[in-house]
Amino acid sequence: MNVQTALLDVRRMSEAARLTVAAGTSGAELTENAGAAVARQIARRWSARPVTVLCGPGHNGDDGLVAGRHLAEAGWPVRIALLGLHETLAEKPRHHADRWRGAMEPLTPAVLEGAHLVVDAIFGAGLSRPLAGPAAETLAAAARSGPPIVAVDVPSGLMGDTGEILGAVPAVLTVTFFRKRAGHLLLPGRSLCGEVVVADIGIPSSVLERIDPDTFENDPGLWISHLPQLHGDGNKYSRGHALIVGGYPMTGAARMAARAAARAGAGLTTIAVPEIALPIYAAALTSIMVQLLAAPEEFDRLLGDPRFSALLIGPGAGAGETTRGRVRAMLGTGRPTLLDADALTAFQDDPVSLDRAIVGPCVLTPHDGEFRRLFDPSGDKLTRTRAAARRSGAVIVLKGSDTVVAAPDGRAIVNANAPPTLATAGAGDVLSGIVLGLLAQGMDAFLAAAAAVWLHGAAANEFGPGLIAEDLPELLPSVFRHLYGSERDPCTR
Repeated sequence: MNVQTALLDVRRMSEAARLTVAAGTSGAELTENAGAAVARQIARRWSARPVTVLCGPGHNGDDGLVAGRHLAEAGWPVRIALLGLHETLAEKPRHHADRWRGAMEPLTPAVLEGAHLVVDAIFGAGLSRPLAGPAAETLAAAARSGPPIVAVDVPSGLMGDTGEILGAVPAVLTVTFFRKRAGHLLLPGRSLCGEVVVADIGIPSSVLERIDPDTFENDPGLWISHLPQLHGDGNKYSRGHALIVGGYPMTGAARMAARAAARAGAGLTTIAVPEIALPIYAAALTSIMVQLLAAPEEFDRLLGDPRFSALLIGPGAGAGETTRGRVRAMLGTGRPTLLDADALTAFQDDPVSLDRAIVGPCVLTPHDGEFRRLFDPSGDKLTRTRAAARRSGAVIVLKGSDTVVAAPDGRAIVNANAPPTLATAGAGDVLSGIVLGLLAQGMDAFLAAAAAVWLHGAAANEFGPGLIAEDLPELLPSVFRHLYGSERDPCTR
């Protein structure tokens, strides 16, 4: 995958630094580069003013010392406060401390007096225990007193691997190094990071091949080369045929999913519906075909048509035995299948039977409530989504403002482009339709899910306030135009 958007956990980031040092760059040089980068980002945003730098006992504190020295050399009034001042100075190498020519003070709320800017360099992404003592007291006082806070690596008290909050307070700017951490994107941590800047401190990109990242920020660079291609000699069948099971009396969900599948590029889209619902679907749809299911055996006959290249069941389908049977039949074909909404809830009393039925490419798109009905909800979002994908053998799209897409092999993608306007009825049905449309055209299930999540967010951003789910499919052509315009015309590939 495109390693430029890799998200590094604490272990991999430490290994990246170790490999860089082993190749000849000293640790002191990396720290100097990190602190200088923090100072540069601050100087770009604020004029010189009194600043208090809160430093911890580890590498994060060294970065803060360097940042404070650079700001002081540029004429800023700087106070340095060090957690456990005497113990820290006695125990740690003195290289960066010795280069600071001013006084050092113990880290307490008193050091905030007169500060117009605070740099939080107490703890980095590796913290795994709640903040306490002077660190917690001083950060809480900084948040109350109101000067802007700039965090080094992550806001102290935010777990970099998970986004969990252990006492952190909001920063307006976070300067991190080499690559982002998952905690910069996952909630609730993302809400405390403010603007996130990734600084180059001299770690070469080549180390990524050796540390083998498995988590990425969703970005077109991960999947744009895998998007379905248009060919001059193609036809509607070569672009795939998507089949959706439509429900009754909840008919709107399947209709929105169908329209999204068509807008995502499926050459044909069919909704199979019960006889009572036929007039509703037929009157509301034009380019979407409607197939009557007058008897149970007609569903099996429909699945026997090899021209259907991807299948969707769930939106408005009902959570009873009929849906369970249809899910098993669809999965039994081995064709790419997407299960959402009622198709997930239908297995809440026997989730393992759903796992056993998955034999081909499959995508599940639960929200948190549906996820809890099928999978273990304990742990952070990345961990539990990965575990669900591994157990089920399906690609899991755990929806939310920080949607996580996980593959059974352990790869995961965190999405960060979803605006709050997507919190509207039917938006999830549209997402399912976009995934279906890409699957129908032959796209890999993991990449199709990641692409659909990004396209979904981009469409919502294009519309802005006032968005309703019906708007989303109609925005996809514009998103595709912008996307292909940044790469190449899909019609000439």
